Amino acid sequence: MKVTEHIQQGEGTLFSFELLPPLKGSSIQSIYDTIDPLMEFRPRFINVTYHREELTYKKRTDGLLEPRIIRKRPGTVGIAAAIQNKYKIDVVPHIICGGFSKEETENALIDLDFLGIENLLIIRGDADRTIGRFIPNPDGHPHSIDLINQVKRMNKGQYLDEDLENSIPTNFSIGVAGYPEKHTEAPNMESDLYYLKKKIEAGAEYVVTQMFFDNTKYFDFVKLCRQEGIEVPIIPGLKPVSILGHLSVLPRTFNIDLPIALAKEIRKCKSNADVRELGVEWSSHQAKELKVAGAPVIHFYTMGRSDNIAKIAKAVF
Repeated sequence: MKVTEHIQQGEGTLFSFELLPPLKGSSIQSIYDTIDPLMEFRPRFINVTYHREELTYKKRTDGLLEPRIIRKRPGTVGIAAAIQNKYKIDVVPHIICGGFSKEETENALIDLDFLGIENLLIIRGDADRTIGRFIPNPDGHPHSIDLINQVKRMNKGQYLDEDLENSIPTNFSIGVAGYPEKHTEAPNMESDLYYLKKKIEAGAEYVVTQMFFDNTKYFDFVKLCRQEGIEVPIIPGLKPVSILGHLSVLPRTFNIDLPIALAKEIRKCKSNADVRELGVEWSSHQAKELKVAGAPVIHFYTMGRSDNIAKIAKAVF
């Protein structure tokens, strides 16, 4: 079932979450250990992130550094298949522009279609960490809207090989990311909303937001989207703080603000365990308010652990 169908058929606010694939060489059991504690809350769909390749340097015997491109985490196709097979829950793999050619993207989409996976979250992907900006594959997509257009063409049975005969259309539903505090590369919110609307016009059917810690940011974002004619469901994304380092890491990494009250409380914490409990309390309050306000789904970023998400879900759902 598609995400939009879950929303249409759901009674009240739904529960969903996002998984981080394990590091290469790890067992799929780490994924199951994250999912199992959350099953009692009836998640309607599970997102699986994807991280682009990274440039690393290995020291050679002559002392020089040799650049190497590696993928630290496996792709989403196998993980999505394993989750859907074991839990019978719809999976939403992330499809990114960075590091992939159009043909590699098409092949991944064909595999997902064969597996009966109907939902995608399409994003451009992170900037290259070594140079601080995004560089697409020479035969890939520079922007997420280009990737949306490729998926929409496949939904019409149009593949890269124009000589294919009797090609079968895919049936993907597309979600995209939204940024209540604007994307880090956007010059202003007006520009960010302009391009978000273009993605909706191209075929995206819902929006999942970047994490935020002040619900006013989400409510204002939804209001601005509606004023711009963006009428699709806008799903709030929450991540509870869990370590002392989040005080600086989250604003720097995700270009978001932490409310003054939350930052003060984190500074009072003496251990990561204290921060984790604070995160449960803060996110529970956020989720309750969002539920009362009629958010279609509350989507949680687990980052590989789910004990805190389970506590929040128990308090809210």
